[in-house]
Amino acid sequence: MPRGRRGGRVSALEGGPEEEAPPAAAAVPSALWASGLQPEAAAGQTLLRGIFEIGRSSCDVVLSELALRWRPIQPERPAGDSKYDQCKEEFIEVKDIFSVKLKRRYSAKQQGNGTLLGITLFICLKKEQNKLKDSTLDLINLSEDHCDVWFKQFKKILAGFSNRPKSLKVILNPQSHKKEATQVYYEKVEPLLRIAGIKTDVTSSTNVLAHSLHGIPHVVTATLHIIMGHIQPVDVCTFSTTGKLLRFGFSAMFGFGGRTLALAEKNRWMSPSQRRDFAVMKALAKLKPEDYEISFLPCISSHDLQEWKAEGSPKSDSSDQWQTIQGQFLNVSIMAIPCLCSVAPRGLAPTTRLNNGSMALIVVRNTSRPEFIKHLKRYASVKNQFNFPFVETYTVGEVRVRSRNKSGCDPEEDDGRQAAASEHSFPWNIDGDLVEAESEVLVKLHPRLISLYGGSMEEMNDSKVTCNCL
Repeated sequence: MPRGRRGGRVSALEGGPEEEAPPAAAAVPSALWASGLQPEAAAGQTLLRGIFEIGRSSCDVVLSELALRWRPIQPERPAGDSKYDQCKEEFIEVKDIFSVKLKRRYSAKQQGNGTLLGITLFICLKKEQNKLKDSTLDLINLSEDHCDVWFKQFKKILAGFSNRPKSLKVILNPQSHKKEATQVYYEKVEPLLRIAGIKTDVTSSTNVLAHSLHGIPHVVTATLHIIMGHIQPVDVCTFSTTGKLLRFGFSAMFGFGGRTLALAEKNRWMSPSQRRDFAVMKALAKLKPEDYEISFLPCISSHDLQEWKAEGSPKSDSSDQWQTIQGQFLNVSIMAIPCLCSVAPRGLAPTTRLNNGSMALIVVRNTSRPEFIKHLKRYASVKNQFNFPFVETYTVGEVRVRSRNKSGCDPEEDDGRQAAASEHSFPWNIDGDLVEAESEVLVKLHPRLISLYGGSMEEMNDSKVTCNCL
């Protein structure tokens, strides 16, 4: 257990799977308990009622199926004395509690169980800009029997949240966050997972999925979404060639986007930021169109997600016929997610969402280098990056891409296409990974195929995320 100074005392928590736990925080201001739940709606069936000290005040505490409510106990109000106004009742919803521990005091030389102080609740609070914050609430009572009954009831309630994970596979990218990812994990993420009683298996690998998905760039928020079991369905694409599945993914680029990533992969000795800037500049210097034939199945955007879910595929238009475009293209993007990033606050594909049952097909036809650069710069502004005569956008459910070049790479040009070793293949950028594909690739959307931990789309529409697409 934690050690204190000689002759002093230190507080700790127990009751979870770990041997040690962090000290409890100070009492949380009542303003933190603001919620959309009204007191009368927080009633439900009463499970327990008792007296605890909260914030240095003796309180009448009631635990129901929906909420924990408390009100300071006031002396009987003398007749005509207005200063003894009835105190306002405060509450928290039980669904916002993610862990409970017994709070004890241990002296420096004490062995075994320390002096019981009460119960500490660990709570997830929502702040501004969709951020989540962890906090604590101390329920002070020195009775072992009294606290034991309440502690067991809280544990029973927490066990009823089936969506909350009991164990996690954690993938750490040692190169991310200025090579501080491991330190960030063990300082900010691991303590929360330990308090929540979640077992972890950690692996020092890359994981660009976290950069490509639409979310909040805040590590504590991401961790609390996992702990609280906040789940949302997500559309997924399959990438296949000649009947063979290449991989699952969420976004893809080829042409300029594929060659840029291929150049970056060839220069991994550089730092990530230097590698990215170098690859973009060199790809622009060697900018050349490629001849493609692109066929797609149009999709009608709709909010009727239940129909898509039942059918298992996007709702196509009445003709249900493939359309084909062909010619010289500088870049082609196929995205089932918005892919917000630092260079595109509105997203590389702002018209799509995580689970709206459609993909965005964005094609950039051949144009001059200055005009193409102007198009790229538009991503960083609030202006429409697609408002150019050489840019076309489609809402689709399936896409088939076929290269009409004899080869997907030009051996005389060191512009990144040499990264594709096969004579009849060309580089794709799929979720930030370089994939060598044959000359024909089929991309098909699978609506709401998987579920991921994260906030709802309504909560995250205005969020800004960094990604590793380029």
